[in-house]
Amino acid sequence: MSDGNSGRHFFEEFADFLGPSYLRYSFTKGTQNEVAFLWDALQLQPGMTLLDVGCGPGRHALEFARRGLDVLGVDIAKTFVDLANGSANQERLSARFEVLDARSMTFDRQFDVVISLCQGGFGLVGRSEDGQADGAVLDRMRTALRPDGRLALSAFSAYFQLRYLEAHDTFDAVTGVNRETTELRNEAGDRQSAELFTTCFTPLELRLLAEARGLTVEHLWSVTPGEYEARPVTVDRPEFLMIARVT
Repeated sequence: MSDGNSGRHFFEEFADFLGPSYLRYSFTKGTQNEVAFLWDALQLQPGMTLLDVGCGPGRHALEFARRGLDVLGVDIAKTFVDLANGSANQERLSARFEVLDARSMTFDRQFDVVISLCQGGFGLVGRSEDGQADGAVLDRMRTALRPDGRLALSAFSAYFQLRYLEAHDTFDAVTGVNRETTELRNEAGDRQSAELFTTCFTPLELRLLAEARGLTVEHLWSVTPGEYEARPVTVDRPEFLMIARVT
């Protein structure tokens, strides 16, 4: 999805307007819980390498680096990448961040772990009727993993979205893309209306996408941001969290 005039992805415009105020939103406050849960679920150890796809301002990547991982974060939004690099440099962490479209990644078996959380590089690229846009991103993530590597990604639940569809949302039943009209507020208190496009999934879709790319799904849970737990799949949680390993 992009702005018709500039050709930029909508998330770049979103990041430019919000800047550091992005981290004031409630869904960003659960970083400690999410990283602690994933540390155990992915069997992480200090010294491992991690790629964060769609890292935003780096909240997950920075926390993993604080725990001793060697981290690279990539995001399409330069504003967020600059914020993340500033934080990493200030804390002298083993983390670096680059501007990169997830669909253009060329990493080849370089990482022990790849993550894409809170609709990072996976789920925001837009979606065709055959699902190839999301599959292309998953292809790149799979290729970035070492032969014994693991993947963690979260995705919006189509079940939850339809059950609790809000008046200002429009759900495309063909592509699974939900369009949300919302109001943003930056640090200066300025307000701006924005349209956000997010792809939603069923558990079966996630499994099929993963298995078609040589990934074995180890766990698939229903989660809420900041409340990651090993919960069975349900229609009452907004996201699915998938843990998979290279087959």
